[in-house]
Amino acid sequence: MRDTELYQNLLGIVSPWTVDSVTMGVEKQRVDVTVSHPPRILFSCPECGTESPVFDHPEERVWRHLDRCQFFTYLHARVSRIFCAAHGVRQVSVPWAEARGRFTKLFERLAIDVLKACDVFSAAALLRISWDEAWRIQERAVERGLARKKEKPLSKIGVDEKAIAKGHQYMTLVCDLLEGTIEYVGEGRKTESLETFYQTLSPEQRNGIRAVSMDMWDPFFQATLRYVPEASGKIVFDRFHIMGHVGKAVDTVRKREVRDGGGPELKGFKYLWLYSKENLPQSQRARFEALRSLNLKVGRAWAMKEELRALWQASSPEEAKAFWKRWFWWATHSRLKPMRDVAYLIKRHLANVLTYIIHPITNAVSEGLNSKIQTIKKRAYGFRNKEHFKTAIYFHCGGLNLYPA
Repeated sequence: MRDTELYQNLLGIVSPWTVDSVTMGVEKQRVDVTVSHPPRILFSCPECGTESPVFDHPEERVWRHLDRCQFFTYLHARVSRIFCAAHGVRQVSVPWAEARGRFTKLFERLAIDVLKACDVFSAAALLRISWDEAWRIQERAVERGLARKKEKPLSKIGVDEKAIAKGHQYMTLVCDLLEGTIEYVGEGRKTESLETFYQTLSPEQRNGIRAVSMDMWDPFFQATLRYVPEASGKIVFDRFHIMGHVGKAVDTVRKREVRDGGGPELKGFKYLWLYSKENLPQSQRARFEALRSLNLKVGRAWAMKEELRALWQASSPEEAKAFWKRWFWWATHSRLKPMRDVAYLIKRHLANVLTYIIHPITNAVSEGLNSKIQTIKKRAYGFRNKEHFKTAIYFHCGGLNLYPA
């Protein structure tokens, strides 16, 4: 088999294109493959598909292809232009690369797989391209994926924020709780940050939202009330954020008790009081029961924390309300100010705490994606450019179709 026939098959070149020549440079470890088409041939307009004759031949273009036997492989061709009566002069599409691309489709597919597995710097080294070229492949993949993204129902969504830098700089993240994908990344955590997302949705999509999980951040709450029909009965304040507030209150009780001379037995056991009962380490259970038997203030606060978890196990809103009344009376009459304060905090948001009974969703998926985003950020040693950070989030967490056709 001749070298031109070999590379015709290796590169997947199809009619009317054919491999004209193959040049190997051993010193530079490089193979250059020249491709052309027969004269007086008709090409289809990339806009409308109408066939037209060749208008002219611009300068030769070069595409990087997959390496062969450790040799760099480059594809050379003069891509013809045609004159379409409807759209004017247009460059024809080539089967091996996308418009304005510098790499073949097969190379980009490999590059996307490598970029998914490691950071851009490492991917560039493995692919033997520059950092800018690797980043541009990632950027093009996200642009391609967002352009292909079709309108879909978003029945259950989660709203969360992500700290991106020092100085209280945040991004607003919206995820599809059912598919586990990031649907929107917005700057800041203001009302406008989330409103921009809702404005991108069609009326049918907004009507199709059945539940929205979020923490008790008022700007997110107000934006959802404004754009989601009947949102007051669909917003669910995340139970894990609420229990996080209660856990902080328990720790505040412990700190004050230590400060007021609660005894040396409280020192060194901060995290024991933050565990749930079933997650307490086996090696610490005997010591923990001994501490609880001392009738400490932090022991009473811990018992309140554990009891409150049953609120989300109620089988009906009526049962949940009855449980809440009993727990609220206990917390507000405990003479433990941190527990009293957190009880009133929950009471102010109670209506959308109890919506969990109707829509049992949490921000666990959002927090999982948040953790993945933190890994992306750490792997890149941070992002100085917010748009680059958004691109990386969509690339790794957007659930997009990133590959060239």
